[in-house]
Amino acid sequence: MKSFWFLLVLFTLHCSCLFGQSKAKPIRLFDGKTFKGLQGDTINTWRIHEGSLVGGSLSQTVPHNEFISTTKSYANYVLKLKFKLTGYEGFINGGVQFHSRRITNPAHEMTGYQADIGKGYWGSLYDESRRNKLLAVADSAQIKRLLRPNDWNDYEIQTQGKRIRILLNGEQTVAYTEEDETIPQSGLIAFQIHGGGKAEVRYKDIILEELPRNTARK
Repeated sequence: MKSFWFLLVLFTLHCSCLFGQSKAKPIRLFDGKTFKGLQGDTINTWRIHEGSLVGGSLSQTVPHNEFISTTKSYANYVLKLKFKLTGYEGFINGGVQFHSRRITNPAHEMTGYQADIGKGYWGSLYDESRRNKLLAVADSAQIKRLLRPNDWNDYEIQTQGKRIRILLNGEQTVAYTEEDETIPQSGLIAFQIHGGGKAEVRYKDIILEELPRNTARK
């Protein structure tokens, strides 16, 4: 009987170690102080202020889209961050790119999925510089209830294989499954300030939790 309990304890400890190893340590994509691990126009567009990535201008019109991206690609993960969008004139918009890549013409653009940010686009899934359309549209009544205009909001992006979920302030706004087999399901993560407006966007507390490919999230 003693040997049975001894083996049971050993088995429990072994399982605990396995489960502990299977859970990936969260990755902080932005340290709040430097551009380490990121790439983009840090001369004219992107700066760091009070622990946030800040893009755009409230005094001058942003000439065109700009993105600051990770230098590393990711596939299956939960991405959490806070964002704040303000603006006074023109097209006031930003977004969180994922499964994306940079293109050469024009060099400042990226192509891939985007969790959109801005009037008429909040909480929705856009296909940037590829199909150039909304793939899934958030409910306007839900957005009106959830959104904190001109203030900090929480975004959560879950991507598992071909499945994508977007959550705004803790509530799901989009559940989308990609049907096109040619669309990549991995790539860079990036943060956008859209051109055409006197606008400023801030991003902070950017945390990524990588997931095994066969992990299903409810």
